Amino acid sequence: MAGRLICFVAGVLAIGSGLANAHGSHSSDQPPSDDWATRHMMEEHHIESFDAGSFFLLHDYDSSGSWSVDEVRKTYGLDDESNNGVSESSKQAAVRTVFDLFDASHTGFITREAWMKAIADGVRLPDLGYGPGHHGDMEYEYEIHHFEKFHGDDAKEEDLTHPQDIEHFRRHDEMEAAEMRLEKLETMQIVEVNIPQKFRRNF
Repeated sequence: MAGRLICFVAGVLAIGSGLANAHGSHSSDQPPSDDWATRHMMEEHHIESFDAGSFFLLHDYDSSGSWSVDEVRKTYGLDDESNNGVSESSKQAAVRTVFDLFDASHTGFITREAWMKAIADGVRLPDLGYGPGHHGDMEYEYEIHHFEKFHGDDAKEEDLTHPQDIEHFRRHDEMEAAEMRLEKLETMQIVEVNIPQKFRRNF
């Protein structure tokens, strides 16, 4: 699954003027705090060379030509379980920080044009302290952040004994059990637990 996503990402980044050269490259030598986008691309996508337009396109999830509040939250991974302990007010403040930098007209959206202008002026996405921006599904996050680092293509089932492996497959089992319960309920003509108590017969 991660392989397919990485191939897609590579294809997206090849659109237009090509990688890294159209608007200057983001050097991987920069500390993450200087340019969070570089950290995000390296850690979350395994991509070291990219340009501003490609980064914008990759994170314009609905292909609307602008980033909404929800898209910025997703890119920064603010709703990922790794940030469950962060208050909603802190998350909103983080989003405002990004919009203050890239939405100078206060439209409520970050357009591609506004993004490109700000980048050309030297503005960079800030490292807000909430990690590299996990925004993939469970399979992608597990594969890119754990399996690739500690296992590999030749790993056997008996090798998957790390706490992250155990938790990943526990969640798989939970999801499978939930799907089976749902399938069973869908085959029932009447689901008794859905009937309000006052309408149930007392035997």
